[in-house]
Amino acid sequence: MAAVVFVATRLLRGSSCWSGSRLRFGPSAYRRFSSGGAYPNIPLSSPLPGVPKPIFATVDGQEKFETKVTTLDNGLHVASQNKFGQFCTVGILINSGSRYEAKYLSGIAHFLEKLAFSSTARFDSKDEILLTLEKHGGICDCQTSRDTTMYAVSADSKGLDTVVGLLADVVLQPRLTDEEVEMTRMAIQFELEDLNLRPDPEPLLTEMIHEAAYRENTVGLHRFCPTENIAKINREVLHSYLRNYYTPDRMVLAGVGVEHEHLVDCARKYLLGVQPAWGSAEAVDVDRSVAQYTGGIAKLERDMSNVSLGPTPIPELTHIMVGLESCSFLEEDFIPFAVLNMMMGGGGSFSAGGPGKGMFSRLYLNVLNRHHWMYNATSYHHSYEDTGLLCIHASADPRQVREMVEIITKEFILMGGTVDAVELERAKTQLTSMLMMNLESRPVIFEDVGRQVLATRSRKLPHELCTLIRNVKPEDVKRVASKMLRGKPAVAALGDLTDLPTYEHIQTALSSKDGCLPRTYRLFR
Repeated sequence: MAAVVFVATRLLRGSSCWSGSRLRFGPSAYRRFSSGGAYPNIPLSSPLPGVPKPIFATVDGQEKFETKVTTLDNGLHVASQNKFGQFCTVGILINSGSRYEAKYLSGIAHFLEKLAFSSTARFDSKDEILLTLEKHGGICDCQTSRDTTMYAVSADSKGLDTVVGLLADVVLQPRLTDEEVEMTRMAIQFELEDLNLRPDPEPLLTEMIHEAAYRENTVGLHRFCPTENIAKINREVLHSYLRNYYTPDRMVLAGVGVEHEHLVDCARKYLLGVQPAWGSAEAVDVDRSVAQYTGGIAKLERDMSNVSLGPTPIPELTHIMVGLESCSFLEEDFIPFAVLNMMMGGGGSFSAGGPGKGMFSRLYLNVLNRHHWMYNATSYHHSYEDTGLLCIHASADPRQVREMVEIITKEFILMGGTVDAVELERAKTQLTSMLMMNLESRPVIFEDVGRQVLATRSRKLPHELCTLIRNVKPEDVKRVASKMLRGKPAVAALGDLTDLPTYEHIQTALSSKDGCLPRTYRLFR
């Protein structure tokens, strides 16, 4: 230790400990520091004389790169967002999903999701596709929703040409062999069985609330393939659907972390004038139906007592979801509805965390903190290009279902009441924070670019959305909530439904001033 101190001392004094000769470090070696008496009266909080003024980075809330959009001759849109980094995310988004299956066997979109990145005209197997991507450090994924199908790849930006070529082949030239279709049937059968056995009922309830809200039309059609259709869907059925919906004018090639001109060149090379595997016949039977909100109830009686067996089994619960029609994401009221959804917040009764976790949202303060027997109360907002649905999901012991439903209806009625300025600012801040934090992720930016361009042919940048959020006033929230409350409710119920109020009683409660259910009297209980 002494040797180290000795060496350091000699260096600071400008002399070398390895030789007798003196090293010249220049003027800086002899500079006297503030502790040496040169600047005895200057505190550390003040700048030192002679030191250049520092220039700090500033945050203006705006992206330096605008989203660029180009439309090719065949109608396909190419959108890109530049972003610093070695890797990029590129994919094809298509106006295709379960909402377009009214004239087809339900479950086609589910099949196509499972069949994605299988063998194509150029690649003999899924393994060959994955090996090609691995050369560029790439991964791939396909996701379908009710209105959008998305094929995406994240890989090194240097492999952009290979990636776009691969995506074009996967989307337009799939082989859909009998073996692959049969494997997909098995995978879907397993997924449906898992859906009915899993302790978390949220995916099943979401399916049921859409079925109740949009009875047998558009977004109310089954997102998962019904069991009876699994054996009926084959290559011919898939091709008849692909012929109508996998057309260039319904597609967007989106990229994040790429040069726009390079992406356009790749699109022209691989996606212009390509003959798809199902032929080049024009789409003749495209469903352009607008979503028709009907309201209604979907019930599924089920024994939930043995959902999770073990040392600490989950208690038997009944799950209820109540929803009302909101608006589409293309309307101006979409932002006030998003703020309202954040203001309601909610979560599970065992969540941990502070304000950032939504502990000061209405469903925590008014519901979970006051009613210890409620296990969950969460607000959800589903929005599409022609409609929307604001829901509250709650769960409790089957014996307290009626009381739980009344608590939910009261919360809906309170949405149309006075909005506290503090809770509104908190909700707006939390929504802005969530938006900006999510948009730090490259795949999230990709999905945002793709979905916006698919719907509107342009993109609102984050700072524009933040401005819209900041401009939401208490009267905006009250106005959209009051308008929503004038509609019919949609109800989904799962579990022991012995004490579930009738749909008419729930509708009456949501039409009342206080949200209370009509009183019922029983001679025997």
